[in-house]
Amino acid sequence: MRNDLTRFYCTAFLGVGAVASGSLHQVVSTVKDSLDDRDLTQLLIFDDSTGKQIDVDLRGQTDDVLKRLGEQFGDLPDTEVDHEPTRRVGRPKLGVVSGEVTLLPRHWDWLKGQPGGASVTLRKLVDEARRAGGKESKVREAQEATYHFMTAMAGNFPQYEEALRELYAGDLDRFYDFIDDWAPDIRNHIKRLAANAFSEGN
Repeated sequence: MRNDLTRFYCTAFLGVGAVASGSLHQVVSTVKDSLDDRDLTQLLIFDDSTGKQIDVDLRGQTDDVLKRLGEQFGDLPDTEVDHEPTRRVGRPKLGVVSGEVTLLPRHWDWLKGQPGGASVTLRKLVDEARRAGGKESKVREAQEATYHFMTAMAGNFPQYEEALRELYAGDLDRFYDFIDDWAPDIRNHIKRLAANAFSEGN
């Protein structure tokens, strides 16, 4: 079954225990084969990328469930069409696109004095900003995913609020201290979700 269900990674919990982890396709197939109808009604499935619960209708046969999910998340095309690339004027190998940049004279003076000139320097500055922003974005995404899962599964656990504060404060050691006595599967899944939530050096 070649669709988004094989690329959508998640973890299923029954109570405080993790019962399946992998692609949504794998998780659904596993729980349908191993759990009875009573347990399936209590099962919670979480998106590993967001920490949010996924609403899955597990009624019927496995194929029925997967078909409904395929309609919900959309199938990928089974074939790929190889198109001849369109030839463009300019410098296609670099993919350079011209545009207007408005700067003060002192900015132009500084840029012209850099190795490679203004264009090379501007590209380097943009790449550095993107890398820095990418790291910050990963931290925020990991914090949010951890928060969503913690709220759903550990909201009534001891020292939940303290752990949450340390998550956003970026203190890895104190965060781990507060969640250390939690149910092992929940604690370990939180650690996986929070892997990118702390800046290097913490």
